Amino acid sequence: MVNEAVVLPRGLSSHLPYLRRYARALTGDQAAGDAHVRAALEALVAGERLLAPDMPPRVALYRLFHTLWSSTGGRLERPSGESAGSALEVATSRLSRIPSRSREAFLLTALEGFSNREAADILDTDAGTLAAQIGEAQAEIEADLATDVLIIEDEPVIAADIEAMVGELGHRVIGVATTRSESALIVGKQTPGLVLADIQLADGSSGIDAVKEILGASDVPVVFITAFPERLLTGDRPEPTFLITKPFLPRTVKAVIGQALFFHPATPAPPV
Repeated sequence: MVNEAVVLPRGLSSHLPYLRRYARALTGDQAAGDAHVRAALEALVAGERLLAPDMPPRVALYRLFHTLWSSTGGRLERPSGESAGSALEVATSRLSRIPSRSREAFLLTALEGFSNREAADILDTDAGTLAAQIGEAQAEIEADLATDVLIIEDEPVIAADIEAMVGELGHRVIGVATTRSESALIVGKQTPGLVLADIQLADGSSGIDAVKEILGASDVPVVFITAFPERLLTGDRPEPTFLITKPFLPRTVKAVIGQALFFHPATPAPPV
């Protein structure tokens, strides 16, 4: 664990848990990730390294971490102390197939939520190169994560748009449900590998309830696509880890689908 005796400059402490999460994903191992984080923090506190003054503190902190991590060779480690099939081991297996710089660009934007411009500053590259790197990573991910998709949506035009986007990503739609009962019928015949769900359905039934029924029987990633996001911010299960607000952009839907599948521990790892 990162030693809390290291006193951080004011305003940086709140970013430390996120940097540790990122370092774990980037290196493939929590102990290895923490070692790199600690090295960056100690260099900062000792005055050996400085944060870029023209960047927001969080961006500057990640840039400093990257500078030091890259200088060590930037290897992806095998997780230590992780059980076979754990979320981290599965993610590491997927990440190992992605070139290093593309992996960094993908994690900074998909996991950490940095904008493309911020990620480019962290990696000391230009916007065009970063976009190409993210595209390369997403292509690798999409090739590995093709699955069967259930769409729960009662508006025919929107359902058709989502179905087309899902097909473009290489997935197969096993059904489009407009009500909770239709969802149950489809899942009773075949378990989906991903659910894309609206929350307000044609007969007044709830997409949230439909998803709860599905998750009660199987562990699958869920993306909510809704015009009423506030109805999901109640603290009740299922938690809206992946939430898209209508109206949406196609590229947003495609990116979130990839993230939902990539970071879900039940999604099978690619063959070695």
